Order: sequence, then C-alpha cells, then structure tokens
Amino acid sequence: MIAADRATVTLGETTLLAATTFTVMPGELWGVTGSNGSGKTTLLRAFLGSRSLTDGSCSVGGEPVDMAKPAHRRLVASLVEPIPVARDMTLREQVTLVAASWYGNAPEAAEHAGRIIEQLGLASLGERFPHQVSSGQAQLFSLALTFVRPAGVVLLDEPERHLDDHRIDLVAGLLTERAREGTAFLIATHEAALVEACDGRVELG
Repeated sequence: MIAADRATVTLGETTLLAATTFTVMPGELWGVTGSNGSGKTTLLRAFLGSRSLTDGSCSVGGEPVDMAKPAHRRLVASLVEPIPVARDMTLREQVTLVAASWYGNAPEAAEHAGRIIEQLGLASLGERFPHQVSSGQAQLFSLALTFVRPAGVVLLDEPERHLDDHRIDLVAGLLTERAREGTAFLIATHEAALVEACDGRVELG
C-alpha cells in the first residue's frame, strides 16, 4: 500500500533524504525514526507529492504518487503540514464539515464526526472555537480533522506533538484500531509509545 524504492532527495550537494526502501502493507503501522534533519518529514512529503524525488520512486496503492489525481487524494489522509482551520466555527462544526465532504448524507457525517471527537477526548470541547483551546487540544483537533475522513493510507508527522502521556495513549489506541481495520500508516515520531505500537520501522540518518 505504501512503498519506497531507493527514494532519494538532494538539494545541490545536500542530501535531504538518503536512498530509502521499504514497503507497508494494508493494516500495517510503520514508524519513521531518526534524528532531526534525517529526512523524516521529507519522506512523508514525498508520499504526499509536495516534495519531488531526485532519484528512486514512491508509490501509494500501487500507483506513483500524483496529487493531481483524485484517486490519490481520496486514498491518502495526512497531518504533515498544518491544517487550515476556521476561527468562527466550533471544533465540532469543522470536524462535521470535513466528514460531510466525504460521506453521503448529513446524519452519517455527524455520526462519524461525533465518534472521532469522542475517541480523541474532545467531546467536552466540541462547542469551543480553535482559539479557545490549548496547544495539546489543538493537536487533537487536527488529528480529528485527519481521521474523520475515510482513507486507505494515513501519513502523520509527529502526531504526539504537544500531547501528554494520556493523550498519546489515546492516539496510539486510535492508530492501532484503524490499522486493524486495514488502514496503512506511516508516522514520523520520536515517541517511544508510538514506536512500540508499530509493526515495522524505517530508521533514517
């Protein structure tokens, strides 16, 4: 479902991502680990199509990465770049709006939104606005916007950012549950609890 074959990114004489090869099957959760500057975010951006490879290849669902194709955008959900949010809509309204863009009717969208909000511990904050929550709560909100839509592949860059141990456990549980349902995950992380939940690892640097 996610594959890299000697994927390499250079900028002039600087190597941003050394040649990297791995395969993630449906239902597998893989972590990308390494020191800062080793290429973790660069690798995720290559799978999004926002960073071009200098050599090698990346594919998703057996096809070359191409964000211009609707099929690729339907397959891949990500939290790699900051997600734009609306200041004048509540957390629940925004999660429901994203769900409504992917599911066929309003009741189904509201059901999916309510479930993910509950799973991430945001139920009591649903009527707040983005500027009224802490950095950790904002990170959970971004994860809710990512997970509320269907996806066969999920790319995450340090999903543990700003989270305490309890909230990291919530996220780890959600990742594991989605993987069991068949979603393939690639996550860049420094968090030992998330690495421990992974089926495999890509170590960079």
